[in-house]
Amino acid sequence: MLATGLIPPCIVVVRYILPAIRAQIARELVNKYGLMRSEAAKKMGVTPAAVTQYLEGLRGDIASSMVESSEEVIDAVFQIAENLVKNEASICEVLDEMCKACRAIKSSGLLCEMHKETLPALKGREACERPDHLCPSLRANP
Repeated sequence: MLATGLIPPCIVVVRYILPAIRAQIARELVNKYGLMRSEAAKKMGVTPAAVTQYLEGLRGDIASSMVESSEEVIDAVFQIAENLVKNEASICEVLDEMCKACRAIKSSGLLCEMHKETLPALKGREACERPDHLCPSLRANP
């Protein structure tokens, strides 16, 4: 994790949370649906090497326990994987599920926890410690 610097929550999402969500999707596609890594990669729009890294914990591992702890995020992951396998959803619907998973991380406070880990200067700040006082950068939903 990063220790110092100006790190907005969106950086935490891009560096840690989205890779963890993608790793969960890759696991579903390969383990539950039996897709080959190359097939999973094609469905996900990533390289086969990326899928291998997701499955081996080389990508997305830092936030994987956070993602796994949220029932709402796991439900979104299951829906994304099913939609990808069955080709029943448009890319917009799949992306909407990704955003739903991300919003669940934000609304549960898990993003704030990870943000404080990456930027220790936030610990003890009122905006970060009170659930009714959301960090200004997290107030708006995409």
